[in-house]
This record gives sequence, structure tokens and C-alpha cells, in this order.
Amino acid sequence: ETRISMNIPTPTASGGATPEEIQEAANNEPPPASFFELQRASVRAATQAINDGKTLLEVEFPPLPAQVLDMDDVSAYDVAKANVNLALDFARSFVSTNEIKGDVAVMLPDESECNIMLEDLKLESKPYPGVRLTSLRRSEEGDTRIFKPENLLIGLMGRGSGGTVKPIEGVGMYIIVVASAQELPDVEELYEQIKNPKEGEKEPVIVFYNLKLDVLRGDLGAPAFPGKDFQDRFLSRVKPVYYLRTRQYSRSVSQPPFIINFQGCLFRSYPGHFQTLLDTGTGRYRKVVGNDLRPALGEFKEQLTDALREEGAIAKKEEEGALFGFLRTGYKTTTWWEEEREDASLEWRT
Repeated sequence: ETRISMNIPTPTASGGATPEEIQEAANNEPPPASFFELQRASVRAATQAINDGKTLLEVEFPPLPAQVLDMDDVSAYDVAKANVNLALDFARSFVSTNEIKGDVAVMLPDESECNIMLEDLKLESKPYPGVRLTSLRRSEEGDTRIFKPENLLIGLMGRGSGGTVKPIEGVGMYIIVVASAQELPDVEELYEQIKNPKEGEKEPVIVFYNLKLDVLRGDLGAPAFPGKDFQDRFLSRVKPVYYLRTRQYSRSVSQPPFIINFQGCLFRSYPGHFQTLLDTGTGRYRKVVGNDLRPALGEFKEQLTDALREEGAIAKKEEEGALFGFLRTGYKTTTWWEEEREDASLEWRT
């Protein structure tokens, strides 16, 4: 079934739309109804951000349908394969465009992961014209050793890549997939090498693709992980250009059914604001509020809860009581990286 809204073109600069019209359309853009819509919308949002001079971009959405992700036999590797396939499709949209000069490289953390993925997906290292599937850490050309003891030493020391992270000649966009928090410093190492292009050349773009940066930020500062300063120095500069994360919550109430389950979605399509959306239970979302600054998770949950209060699904704050409300939310509703930090950029929140 084709939705009527599919026939209404999204305002774009190339189509003659003003920045205000583009902003207004993005502010009211609904979540995608299919992966086809999602891919098209994420490419459009990334294109707009690149045209605005952004070079560190985040694209985040569930790579498989919710009912599939909830299945017991779906492994992390199944999710990784889905992300690689989606990233390759995303990459094809940017080959030889006005925004990106040169090829697009989809990058896994290391060569062994890349080789396994190439074999499992039955792909060549250049699966499509202008698209490469490669890795952040790469051996010198001609080094065919399977086991490289120096890589083990580098991994144990946790200090840089030992020169194994290098830019690729002729690549204008790097799409990073399936990287852990411990592997993110390699992305910073790549960025440091490409951020000052030669005169007349464009700075390559780095896309953090479905890495769940929110989760990875929570690991920073733990033993054997990058320090919290990594968020301030680098990750806070990554602009979420297409962001769709769903959250499920439960809340106890004093009357039957005593437990209310609800879920919502934090959605952003650049240059639009962050939309807090409440699942209506009919397969659709209702916009609760638009946020110019990305809300912390605690604030996002409270926005959904306030919407349920307005609908009468749960008691209003004054009926609930201040103490009971405090016990629900607690004193602290933000994580350390969601708070204002002196050395951090606001790019990740705007």
C-alpha cells in the first residue's frame, strides 16, 4: 500500500526550497514506514549535513525489524551483517556525487573481521563501483601473514594502532561499522590524518553507522577502555544527522491493570529538531514535543510520562505526590556524558 505522503516531495535545496522550508519539513518528518524510506531519508539528512560543512556524522537506527531483533536465535553477528549490508547501500548513494569526491569505504575494525564478512556475504573487496569494504587497521601491502604478533601487542597496550590506521587514497567518505568503544580511538586516529586536506581538496567525511554511540559512551572511563576525556575531545563533535532509537518502559499504577507498558521513539532527521514520539499502540507515533537540544534519556522518559498524564493514563504529579514521584525518578536523571561538560562540544546534542 502506497501512502499518500510518498507522493509529496520532501523540500530540498536543489529543488529550490528555502532553509526555513527544509527545517520545517525536517521538524515534522515522521519515522520511516519501511527500510526503503529509511535509507532514502538517512541519505537525504546526511547530504544536507555535508552541504552544511559537517564532516563527523552519526546515523543510528535499528538495523532489523523489532520482531526480528527480539528473537532468541538472532545473534550479534546477524546484526553486524545487516549493518554491513545497509552501510553498503548507504555508501552507493554517495559515489561520485557533488558532496563526496572519490570512493566510499565501509570500514570494519580490523582485517580479520573484514575477511570473515567478505566470505560470509560472498562479496569482493569492491562490491560496487566506487564502494570498498575494508578495515580501519590494515597491514602493509604484501604482508600476507595470518597471525601478526605485533597487532596483539598493540591491542594489549591500548595505545594507538602502531601506524596500521591510514587514510585510503581516493576515498572521500569513510563509513565505520561494528566498532566497539575500545576501537573508537582508531577512528579518531583516522580523523587526525584527514582533517586538514590539501588546498583545493575537500575534507573527507566520517560516518558512525549504527554503532550505538550512546551505549559505547557509557563504557568510557572503565578499565581497559578509553577515558572519559574521549567523549569531550572527539565523540561530542559527532553530529547525529539521522537518529531513531526506541525505548520501552513500564510503570506501576494504583489501579488495574497496575502495570502500564509504554514505549516511545527519539527521532531526528537533520536539520530538524529531536522529536519525542509516543507509540500510540496502532503502529503509529504521536509527536509529544520537539527539542532543539537532544534530551537526556531521563528527560525523554519524563516527556513520554507527561504525555500519558495528559491522556489520563496515569495520575498527575500532584495526585501522585512529590515523594512518590521522586522515588520513581531519583535524584539524578542524566548520565555523566549527558551533562554540561566544559571541554565538550554541543555538536552531539544539536
